[in-house]
Amino acid sequence: MTLGSIKSIETFNDDFVCFVKITTDSENIGWGQTSTYNADITTEVFHRQVAPWALGRDATNIGDLVTRVEAKEHKYPGSYRARAIAGLDTALWDLRGKVEDKPVVELLGGSPKTLRAYASSMKRDISPTSEAARFVKLRDDFGFTAFKWRVASECGNDIDEWPNRTEEIVPTVSNALGDGVAKLVDANSGYSPKRAIEVGKLLEENGISHFEEPCKYWELLETKAVTDALSLDVTGGEQDWDLAIWQRMIDLRVVDIVQPDVMYMGGIWRTLKVVEMAAAAEIPVTPHSANLSLVTICTMHLLGAITNPGKYLELSIEGPDYYPWQEKLFLGDPFKVENGQVTIPSEPGWGVEVNPTWLAKAHYKISSI
Repeated sequence: MTLGSIKSIETFNDDFVCFVKITTDSENIGWGQTSTYNADITTEVFHRQVAPWALGRDATNIGDLVTRVEAKEHKYPGSYRARAIAGLDTALWDLRGKVEDKPVVELLGGSPKTLRAYASSMKRDISPTSEAARFVKLRDDFGFTAFKWRVASECGNDIDEWPNRTEEIVPTVSNALGDGVAKLVDANSGYSPKRAIEVGKLLEENGISHFEEPCKYWELLETKAVTDALSLDVTGGEQDWDLAIWQRMIDLRVVDIVQPDVMYMGGIWRTLKVVEMAAAAEIPVTPHSANLSLVTICTMHLLGAITNPGKYLELSIEGPDYYPWQEKLFLGDPFKVENGQVTIPSEPGWGVEVNPTWLAKAHYKISSI
C-alpha cells in the first residue's frame, strides 16, 4: 500500500509545543508533534532541515524518510535535529494509521488495552508533607498504585534542593503511601557516585524500587557504578538520542531499565531501535513521558506493542499551575485514569484530535512543493 507522496507540511507552534500536519497528494493527512520546549526553535529547524528532504517523497516507508533526513543533515547531529525529526515521524505514523484504519499500536504489532500508570511528580519546591498528601489523595481518588517523586537538585553535584530534603522526603512519602504501592524516585543527574550509592541505600531501606538518573547522565560509568552497587533498579536514558550511545549503555549494562523519550529520540522509528537493543539484552523499557502532550500518547501506543515493556507508563500529575502550556491541547481527555490505569486509544492513528482552538492561536508555517 502506498500512502502517497508528501505535498505539504504545516506546523502550528508556541514556545512550548509544535504540532505537525502532513498532507499527501492522495489527500491523506497525519498529525504529529516535535519535542516540547523551545518549540519555536525546533520549528525553524524542522522547516529548514527536515521538511525539504521529505517533500515530494513517498510517505509509506517512515524509516527511509528518517534515514534520508539524517543523511542529508549529517553535519548537524544533535538534540534539535532529533526533536524536529520527531514531528515528521509521528505525523507519518498517524497518517498510516488513518489510511489503514488502525491505531498505531496495531501497526506496531500490539492492540489497544489498559496500562498501569505511575503518578509522576515534577516538583522539587514542594515540601515532603505536601507531596505525601497529594500522592495519598491521588491514590484514593484515582487508584494509582505507583508514584515517583524528586530527590537531589537537578544536576546538583550532591546539593539538595534544600538541606536534608532527600532524607526527609524519602521516608515521609514512603510511609504515607504504605505497602502495596510501587515507589520511584528521580535524581535528574543530581549526585556523584558516592553520594548516589548512599542515597540508594536509604531508598532500599524505605521500599523504593526505582532510582532514576542518579548521576550525570552523560557520564555512563558513574551511573554504572551505582547500578553495580545497589539491588534496586537503577534507570536512565531519557536525555539520550544517539544510537551509538544507547548501544554502549546497553552493552555495558549501565542501567537496569532504559527510558528513551519518543520525542527526544526523534520519533517511534528511532525509539524502536533502542527497544530492539534492549530486548536483545533482556532489559525492560519504561519510556520517559513527563508531560501531557503527544509524547505520552505515543508512549502509550508503544508500550502496548513492544515485547519488553516496563511495569508502567509515566503519567505527569502536574496541572496548569506547573504546566500552563499543556492545557487543552486535545479535545476530550485522552489521559483519563481509572483504577490507576489509562487506556490506549483505539481510534485510527494516535486516536486523539488536536484542539482547533489551540491551533487557531498558534504560529503557523507551511513547507510545500
